[in-house]
Amino acid sequence: MQGKGLITIVAIVLGLICLNELIPTWYASKIESQIEAANGNEKEIKRLKEDTLNLGYTKLYYSKAKDKEMKLGLDLKGGINVLLEINQRDLVNDLTNYSSNPVLIEALNKTDEVQKNSTKAYVDNFFDQFEALNKAKGTNLKLADPELFGNTNLTEIKYNTTDEQVKSIIKRRIDASVGTAFEVIRTRIDKMGAVQPNVQRVPGTARISVEMPGMKDIDKVKKMLQTSAKLQFWEVQQVPEIGPYFQTLTTMIPIKGDSMGVAKNVNFMNLLHLDKLRTNGVASIKLSDTAVVNKILNSKVGQSLRPSNIKYTQFMWGYKPEATDPESLVLYAIRGNINQKAPVDGAVETASISYDELGRVVVDMQMDSKGAKEWKTLTEKNVNKPVAVTLDNRVYTAPNVVNAIPNGRTQISGNFSQDEAKELVDVLGAGKLPAGAKVVQATQVGPSLGQESIDAGMISFAIAFLVIIVYIIFYYGGAGVYAVIAMIINLFYIFGIMDSVDATLTLPGIAGIVLTMAMAVDTNVIIYERTKEELFAGKNILEAYKDGFKHALSAIVDGHLTTLLTAGVLFLFGTGPIKGFALTLGIGILMTFFTSVLISRTMIFARLNKGKQLSVWTPPTKNLFRNTWIDFIGKRKYAYIISLVLTVISIGSIFIHGFKYGIDFTGGRNYVVRFDKDVNAEDIEQNLVKIFKTEDGKNSSVEAKTFGNANQLKISTDYLIDDESLKADQTVEQKLYEGLKTSLPANISLHDFKSADKEHAGIISSEKVGPTVADDIKTHGILAVVAALGGIFLYILVRFRKWQFSLGAVAALFHDAVIILGTYSLLHKYMPFNMEINQDFIAAILTVLGYSINDTVIIFDRIREYLREKKSLTLAGLFDDSISSTLGRTFNTSFTTILVILAIFIFGGDNLRGFMFAMLIGIGFGTYSSIFIASAIAYDFLKSGKEEEVHGKTTSSKEVLASK
Repeated sequence: MQGKGLITIVAIVLGLICLNELIPTWYASKIESQIEAANGNEKEIKRLKEDTLNLGYTKLYYSKAKDKEMKLGLDLKGGINVLLEINQRDLVNDLTNYSSNPVLIEALNKTDEVQKNSTKAYVDNFFDQFEALNKAKGTNLKLADPELFGNTNLTEIKYNTTDEQVKSIIKRRIDASVGTAFEVIRTRIDKMGAVQPNVQRVPGTARISVEMPGMKDIDKVKKMLQTSAKLQFWEVQQVPEIGPYFQTLTTMIPIKGDSMGVAKNVNFMNLLHLDKLRTNGVASIKLSDTAVVNKILNSKVGQSLRPSNIKYTQFMWGYKPEATDPESLVLYAIRGNINQKAPVDGAVETASISYDELGRVVVDMQMDSKGAKEWKTLTEKNVNKPVAVTLDNRVYTAPNVVNAIPNGRTQISGNFSQDEAKELVDVLGAGKLPAGAKVVQATQVGPSLGQESIDAGMISFAIAFLVIIVYIIFYYGGAGVYAVIAMIINLFYIFGIMDSVDATLTLPGIAGIVLTMAMAVDTNVIIYERTKEELFAGKNILEAYKDGFKHALSAIVDGHLTTLLTAGVLFLFGTGPIKGFALTLGIGILMTFFTSVLISRTMIFARLNKGKQLSVWTPPTKNLFRNTWIDFIGKRKYAYIISLVLTVISIGSIFIHGFKYGIDFTGGRNYVVRFDKDVNAEDIEQNLVKIFKTEDGKNSSVEAKTFGNANQLKISTDYLIDDESLKADQTVEQKLYEGLKTSLPANISLHDFKSADKEHAGIISSEKVGPTVADDIKTHGILAVVAALGGIFLYILVRFRKWQFSLGAVAALFHDAVIILGTYSLLHKYMPFNMEINQDFIAAILTVLGYSINDTVIIFDRIREYLREKKSLTLAGLFDDSISSTLGRTFNTSFTTILVILAIFIFGGDNLRGFMFAMLIGIGFGTYSSIFIASAIAYDFLKSGKEEEVHGKTTSSKEVLASK
């Protein structure tokens, strides 16, 4: 066989590379098992960690192996994933040097609104809004004007720089700022001691994805990542200056309390507790009253009542309660200005933990040169007056200035614990973010749930693999053994390549690998079914295999390329685990072709060329489907009626019942909560509805549904989802804890509830998706489906050179997608597993489309072949022959794939059941539509074409047209 030497060399080299990549994973796992067996023996554990494995070309020790081992996703290992978004409004403001130009400010305000429902970059929307306002108001401003971007911050912009040039410069500077933020975030994560963190920029956005396996304290992670480390110093206004305003508010609440969002009987002055005030703040508010005070101060009525001396005042809270009054927070009045730019806004060069004269923990720091000059000016101006030190709009301290500070050195005191001071020093030491950051998406998976996912994934993987081995050897005999060998090599290559490209293995990734095995079976089925045809035609075993591989190649290439196209679309438009699924599927498809076609061929012909036999059937399967012939084209009208009825029912249900959308598409929070006993989901939901009320008294969306076992619930809510602060997350968790307290163990604390493990009740996983991210995911999902359908249409058109084939293929795919959607619309209220429309569902739809088109391509390939070889047949007869001759392949592939999906559905864990159910429905209808929809539509449109000629009659004696 030509090229067998090269294939053998490539296979060996690739195998050695994969082995080298996988050895660290094996070695790290081995050492960890031995460490666990050491049962706390420190001496033995130390010895094991210092042990080395001599590979000849290098020595491998535990810490090195741990760094190089295969990465596991959060759903397998547990940990935290957050999606940070850098505040681009802050970046634009900084580039304009905080200009107060009214057109600029209005454009920024409009951009903030537009951005909520837009997938365009913030800066592009800003330029659109600015141009529209500039034109509408007739202001004729240029972006290079000094009051916009032509300032000292941007020396490359001159008075004659065009708007297009300015746009390019601004985009470049913003991209560089996000790059800076990325480096700062990465440095902070290193200081947190995370093992194998994965930090990536999301292309085309100001977002940064951070994955930290093994981390448990999500509040600490969010705080560390969101803190801008932008230390600012402000002048402080005190009670004599603010008091009259507070008196005015007190008198207005009984009149306009409803407009302020509070009850009219609220006594504002009583909330202030001025008698307890011991600092330079303006009030000492009980923690339980801070929300009410915020409503009053931030209401439109409250803003309109401000006198001119506090028009720009910012009310900020203290960093934490004072030690003397742990139930209250101090409210400070910070003297602001029109652009709210701090008098001192400098980066910190160094920061360290120290102690004051009373032995309290403080943070010493040294400002950079710019900050030092501004600090000197501010302290000279405010001798014997208070100055507030703020970090991310929280006041850490507000002492009186004794005398001017010329050298930029200062001290921050904030009633710190040692750990809190260390966190602050770490944040300041890592450098400041160029703008504020907010968590727009977050996922937390407990380690116990991760281990359960691994166990479920491995069980489903083992069962699926065993099913495939047994079936393919039963059906194809000796040839099936070679298929199994190729499949094992394929799996080895997939894991090795994933490890070498530093890909992360996730639960959907395991599903992708299992589906790859099904594709490998499909490849072998195509080859062996063609080989059987050649044997039945009277050829000897060697010639039959040669022609079998030869005639199968075209169909295999088409099938692999269409599935690869689907994987590419998923990777391009997907996020998180879906990218992992797409990457795994893509690698698997490429390796399937290499192992099942090239390596398998090399092994088979190495045997045959020695004169040995190799069976391609077993006695029970030899004649299955051999003489089967069905008049599919004659029955197509019945199929049209069935499909039309199902499509109408599906579309009707979609319009009447709609869908259960996941938080991926709507925004919201999911919590999987484990209890120590069985609970009633409806009772829990009713309790939580009462707890999760909005500020205006309306109910938020709340759903509680059994998740797997009767002692686990998946709880979803959109309460406070528009508030992306850490405080909002903590408020939701607090309320969830309160709402579930009667169903939880009596002694469980909030901290224990938030970090449950296998032995304890509480939250075992959580997920948050902000509304802007949800919009992006939904838009990308729709684009992915459209792109897949368009790509498949073009591919079929290029390969088969007739638009009728493309139309038939896309019509069948549309049919499959509508029926899957209709099924989810009809059944989502009744099924005991998750049937949400989310990004996992989009991945399932696209995978089904790829699988269905693979089926269709096999039939179309046979039709194309018969169009060349069987000119005497009628077109209907030719189509029937083509479909009937591929029935063996269609049955075997669909049957094995359904068995594999059933194994994952039953044993793969609750997270995958909805995904696999869509696959089950899709594979079934995909097989049906390839025969009865795609082929039938292609036939009907080919028959009516003008360029065809009559070549015979169908079995029903009707003249039809066949292609030249």
